[in-house]
Amino acid sequence: MQRPQSGELITLRDFVRWGASRFNEAGLFFGHGTDNALDEALALVLHGVHLGHDLPADYLAARVAADEVVRILDLFQARIERRVPAAYLTGEARFAGLDFFVDDNVLIPRSPIAELIDEGFAPWLDPDQVTSVLDLCCGSGCIGIASAYAFPQALVDLSDISPAALEVATRNIERHRLEGRVRALHADVFEGLDGERYDLIVSNPPYVSSAEMATLPAEYRHEPELALEAGDDGMDVVARILSGSADYLRPGGIIVVEVGASADLLMARYPGVPFLWLDFARGGDGVFLLTAEQLDEYREVFEEAGT
Repeated sequence: MQRPQSGELITLRDFVRWGASRFNEAGLFFGHGTDNALDEALALVLHGVHLGHDLPADYLAARVAADEVVRILDLFQARIERRVPAAYLTGEARFAGLDFFVDDNVLIPRSPIAELIDEGFAPWLDPDQVTSVLDLCCGSGCIGIASAYAFPQALVDLSDISPAALEVATRNIERHRLEGRVRALHADVFEGLDGERYDLIVSNPPYVSSAEMATLPAEYRHEPELALEAGDDGMDVVARILSGSADYLRPGGIIVVEVGASADLLMARYPGVPFLWLDFARGGDGVFLLTAEQLDEYREVFEEAGT
């Protein structure tokens, strides 16, 4: 990346505009918390000057100090030359209106499930009746922690197979001061959660097929492969979730799982199952819902396909 001459860029706004132009020129991929070059550049500029996303717009006219220029340009260079998503460069991601710490041991939060959390999973759950939640394959813990805010009387478990991911989740539990209601558990899908039952199980598990994994933009290479790829059709982990979840939901409970672009592959594996595919006003798809009763009804189908 060719750096600007001294004095060419003066204000925060100048650096945002210049960075966005360089990002578009370099053909970067956006989709890890932002979906355009301007928002990506703004996130890096604000991080470089130690300011938050709540900065009033008037302050974009403020001048940038010499040491801040170096930090901002270093961030831009890493974003362009190494294709590192902005959230990994800043260590920060926003999900469901909350801030989370992230590093390259976890996926960058971006699930449309945030919209369901904001709505308290209505109309499928009565918020006053939700006392236990499981965030399965939790990564950073963003889904479970946001759910703890949505259901303030609930106990929430965050589970993951990755010890490194659980360290991130634990850091986020502490950040949000939820140690009394939220815990991080090491589990391989349901192995390690014996005896627990939940009103809500929600999961953004690995669901990328081997073929799709090979075609993903370079930015995805910085995310943990363990959290993305799941076999030839991407359904290895989802199949295990479906085959075991009936034993971990309470009567009247629901499970919500994101499978993204692999929705057709899921339906091909389970052609007779009445998955409810959810719609999102803010964009996103590939998220299904099943009730505890449906999971029990199709238990044999799920168990046979999950083996």
